Amino acid sequence: MVAYEYGNSNAVITLVQPVDDHDISGIDAEVAEIQRLSGKEFRLLAIKVDSWNHDLSPWPASAVFGKDDFGDGAGDLLTEILKHCQDESKLYYLGGYSLAALFSLWSTYQTDKFEGIAAASPSMWFPGFVDYMKSNAIQCPNVYLSLGDKEEKTKNAIMASVGDCIRDGYAWLKEQGINCTLEWNTGGHFREPEIRTARAYAWLISSNMSKTDNCRFSYCR
Repeated sequence: MVAYEYGNSNAVITLVQPVDDHDISGIDAEVAEIQRLSGKEFRLLAIKVDSWNHDLSPWPASAVFGKDDFGDGAGDLLTEILKHCQDESKLYYLGGYSLAALFSLWSTYQTDKFEGIAAASPSMWFPGFVDYMKSNAIQCPNVYLSLGDKEEKTKNAIMASVGDCIRDGYAWLKEQGINCTLEWNTGGHFREPEIRTARAYAWLISSNMSKTDNCRFSYCR
């Protein structure tokens, strides 16, 4: 898998994001918006996935749109991503949009490597995911969730559950004492994904700013 690097390679903050070709076309705008909102230096690693539905899915599931079923490649992808997160002088944040956001949420149940999860419009409708959240222990302290206010207004019955699922997941995270927010954006799923993702990362950076300032030369938790 190819990794594209943006921002300041020497920055303490490292943002990691699984992307496809469409995401890459908007990365420059995303990076600029994160910088504008946070005012902090950061490095962003965009990890190009080979098969969106396979590489980002935690377990197999039938297709809910189109013909492509969902695979179980999330474990292999996470293994590759963690290879880029070995410098203990850095703070790592994992995030993404849509299925990449769901993957990011799932990943923090597998490892404590990430300081925060930026889940912009996550595919919370994914079969069994909220139950998985409630049956396992999350391993990071900060989670940003967002959804477009029209995303649950779809004729696809499975995808229409996304609103109830994200409300349920958010409430559960708050009950567990996680520093978590749920932001509602205007519009449907495909509106300004790079801006929504930028807001997610900027919120995490701002939430952890004091720690970031104190961790320039040693890894802190």
